[in-house]
Amino acid sequence: MILFDPPAEVAHGHAISLFLTCATQAEVDALWDGLLEGGKPVQCGWLTDRYGVSWQVVPSPVGDLLQEADADQAGRVKQAIEGMVKIDLATLEAAFRG
Repeated sequence: MILFDPPAEVAHGHAISLFLTCATQAEVDALWDGLLEGGKPVQCGWLTDRYGVSWQVVPSPVGDLLQEADADQAGRVKQAIEGMVKIDLATLEAAFRG
């Protein structure tokens, strides 16, 4: 998936990053795979695309989990996110449940 094709002389820095929320894991997977073409994965849902732009791709239900979570549940979810590269909703839901 090519979102734009900037001129070769355009350089991107870490001063800007983009955050995408997706309704489903399938959307996360599709956007992640498209943005990652020619780029590199980072961690916690972050990747750098082939142009050097940083993106975080997150399923929107993660916000719901964290909003509903007590301190223990939130800690487990956050710890699970820290161990991920691409965010996996099923794993986070399992961490939420304990």
